[in-house]
Amino acid sequence: MTRQHLLLTIIALSINFIFLSQRVTDNPYKKGDFFAYWGWNRAAYTTSDIRFHGSDYDFTLQDVVAKDRQSPFNFRTYFSPTRLTIPQYNFRIGYFITDHYSISLGADHMKYVLQNYIDDKLQNVEINGQIQNSGTAYDGNYAHDTISLAPDFLLFEHTDGLNYENVELRRFDVLFGRKNFTFSATEGIGVGVLVPRTNTTLLKNARYDEFHLAGFGTGMVVALNMTYFKHFFIQSEWKGGFINMPDIRTTMHKEDRATQHFWFSQYNIVFGARFHFNKKQTN
Repeated sequence: MTRQHLLLTIIALSINFIFLSQRVTDNPYKKGDFFAYWGWNRAAYTTSDIRFHGSDYDFTLQDVVAKDRQSPFNFRTYFSPTRLTIPQYNFRIGYFITDHYSISLGADHMKYVLQNYIDDKLQNVEINGQIQNSGTAYDGNYAHDTISLAPDFLLFEHTDGLNYENVELRRFDVLFGRKNFTFSATEGIGVGVLVPRTNTTLLKNARYDEFHLAGFGTGMVVALNMTYFKHFFIQSEWKGGFINMPDIRTTMHKEDRATQHFWFSQYNIVFGARFHFNKKQTN
């Protein structure tokens, strides 16, 4: 199913429920409610200065371009229990600490890929610093020089992934409600840590790909929520924020590290459920 077909289906179902349901005006988001959701994201990043440093080198690449990496859509990749974590995904579980307000824990699995090529041409960036004793053609001192990001020089990806593990505070408000359908808005703020699995090949070093606590992030989110039969929902989210990773592992040698920071944005489509566990609650 294409994204356009999915959107049209959601709109059609929403209109159907609106006209067949009785209007309600009370707040359905109650203290003691739990919710959970799963979905997928598309991410974008600003350019980033990346510093690589180790025993034989210390250099910075300026304004590096990177993009996300979408998995081709097919049922097995996106819905098989054994492959759910392959695409860029969002998972969250939350609890309403008051009417309207929830606290939640989530995992935003993005993918960040340095672009060696842009429009079939090598990406060229400014380099400052020095590379010594690498045994490659890249040894030398650099001061505002230009370098091509050829694959034999650098491959750099947070593709398993750019893992933003975070806690968020959100508020929910009904914009329109019927007995079996509510259309709501939610907004919130969050903070968390980055635990990327960074796939790096730098100079002549062997490929390195291990999870590592690399830094922190913070962000804000706004979303529109469509809930059916009081429990099941589809939610469209936009999230934006800042990521700072001062301690990225790049090779098997512990002294080899990278640092970078950048702004990110996400567009998410998620599916979930909300349940009432308070026996005194009747709505």
